[in-house]
Amino acid sequence: MSSVTERFLRYISIDTQSSEDSGKSPSTDKQHDLARVLYEELLQLGAADVTYDKEHCYIYAKIPATCNVKGQKTVGFISHMDTSPETSGQGVKARIIENYDGEDITLNASQGIVLKVDTYPEIKDYVGQSLIVTDGTTLLGADDKAGVAEIMTLAEHLLTHPEIQHGPIAVAFTPDEEIGNGTEYFDIKKFDADFAYTVDGGALGELEYETFNAASAEVTIRGVNVHTGSAKGVMINAARIGAEFDQLLPAEERPEFTEGREGFFHLGSIEGGVEEARLSYLIRDHDRSIFEKRKGLMLEAAKKLNLKYGEGVVSVSIEDSYYNMREKIEPDFLFLVEKASEVMKELGIEPKIQPVRGGTDGSRLSFMGLPCPNLFTGGHNFHGRYEYCCVESMEKSVAVLIKLAESFAE
Repeated sequence: MSSVTERFLRYISIDTQSSEDSGKSPSTDKQHDLARVLYEELLQLGAADVTYDKEHCYIYAKIPATCNVKGQKTVGFISHMDTSPETSGQGVKARIIENYDGEDITLNASQGIVLKVDTYPEIKDYVGQSLIVTDGTTLLGADDKAGVAEIMTLAEHLLTHPEIQHGPIAVAFTPDEEIGNGTEYFDIKKFDADFAYTVDGGALGELEYETFNAASAEVTIRGVNVHTGSAKGVMINAARIGAEFDQLLPAEERPEFTEGREGFFHLGSIEGGVEEARLSYLIRDHDRSIFEKRKGLMLEAAKKLNLKYGEGVVSVSIEDSYYNMREKIEPDFLFLVEKASEVMKELGIEPKIQPVRGGTDGSRLSFMGLPCPNLFTGGHNFHGRYEYCCVESMEKSVAVLIKLAESFAE
């Protein structure tokens, strides 16, 4: 078993699920369980400046340069330790399917949970390779413990092979990326890199430098509840107005109908009744101007309903989450994206440069002055029970990281 696979299996056995509701940082104490493991491993490997932020659950370390080149830059590699709140990460039961045959994979026979090729046809790209899956009752945790394992394997390799010529390297592991707070307390000065790569992508070859512009919106509807027998002209049914509000947004601009650079409105939850109802939305678009128009459209919907039902019945609160990191990375495109693309080609990997239909820690870090493209990890179907990861892709990710480290010393 390769060291990256062994690490990955150890890391996914530690439950690090984050929470959107705790109101603290890190959002769950159990993220510290993995942080402590990484801290001790980095110390044992002989990394320099190993730091564990015990208050906010960040890990930082340095891999000292083995050569001295004029104008040498420090490159960083970052992954997040938490897993998605959407599916449990407790008690992950992983197994390795060697020499995958291209057929459906029964994850859990007793519960009838099957990873079907018809639903996930890209899995046929891995015929003959080794896949890591779960028993279908939890997520796997490749997002982003595959990235964590790959960076740690990079660190081990460079620290035990001082003959490899590379400049100074910074590594960091963050909490709460899945709930959008991965960089809330990130210490840019402590990290001390000129630029970095998040290792938080999916399939082999993915190389991303564009993310959504993102906002969350909370819609509150205040109704009037009276007995149904005397409701005429008095009742204002908040639940029905909530449904009406959603119908005022373009039906075709939802996640289930969009792809590529197409943005959307996503109704994540709706709750309440006649007297009050609340709707929670995600607003996403790669184009900043269209993103602003989307926010405006929600405000216009509220205005229209208030004219119909009365001022103050519908209120909308919108908060920006992150912006498209492309505008911060483009000035260094050749240096960062093209270099990573060239490294992949040298290793026989076809780069897949594409926009992220989401965000990464790199979104905020890029706007904090640390340009941060995103690299593949080898995982698929993140956040759910059908998540899987390819062993060979993880090994190739490590190879890319090593080669990138070397390339910046040339």
